[in-house]
Amino acid sequence: MATNYWDQRFFQSTRGQIVTMLRRSKSTVEDLARALDLTDNGVRAHLAVLERDGIVLQRGSLRRTRSGGGKPAYVYELTKEGEELFPKAYEPTLGRLLDVLCERLGLEESEGLLRSVGRRLAEEHDSRRADGVHARLEMAVEVLNELGGLAELEEQDGTLVIRGYSCPLAAVTPDHPEVCRLAEALVAEVAGVSVQEQCERGERPRCRFEVAPADDATKR
Repeated sequence: MATNYWDQRFFQSTRGQIVTMLRRSKSTVEDLARALDLTDNGVRAHLAVLERDGIVLQRGSLRRTRSGGGKPAYVYELTKEGEELFPKAYEPTLGRLLDVLCERLGLEESEGLLRSVGRRLAEEHDSRRADGVHARLEMAVEVLNELGGLAELEEQDGTLVIRGYSCPLAAVTPDHPEVCRLAEALVAEVAGVSVQEQCERGERPRCRFEVAPADDATKR
């Protein structure tokens, strides 16, 4: 999958080149400076920013420099967050998988399967420690955000609503709105109440889940 414009600009920058090199292998400041034709201090300045942003980390293990009279050098490597900067095939792969599911199983059975996936994801989060429906809905918001969304719990005219400002499945919802059933099942399972999915599926998909009317009396 091609990187977007921002990604291209970043990876063409000096910091982007450092990140790419560290993706290949762990390196010292001296290694990076030699490869990029920079001073050691210049590389350290870039590494300091990348380390502050959680993209690289300095390992405690040491190794000797090649030209420092035996002076030890720290080794830098890419973090998990740094690895996430690189494009992945998840989105197109998921889209094609959903295509095949719908063709083989039909829409109704595909939705049922996606609901099962949502419930399985919810099992990884123990909401029993949350006291009350409001707290469990807040936990459901956290789960959506951990998956890459941007959601908040709001109250509108006495009804609790989870409103999303960015959908974690935005890449596939325009062609496969049934994936919203997955998120609906996940939220319902974590919160322990019925919710109604009312997602927006336009150019910028946004999640929206309302606590079902039958559960109004239990949400306080």
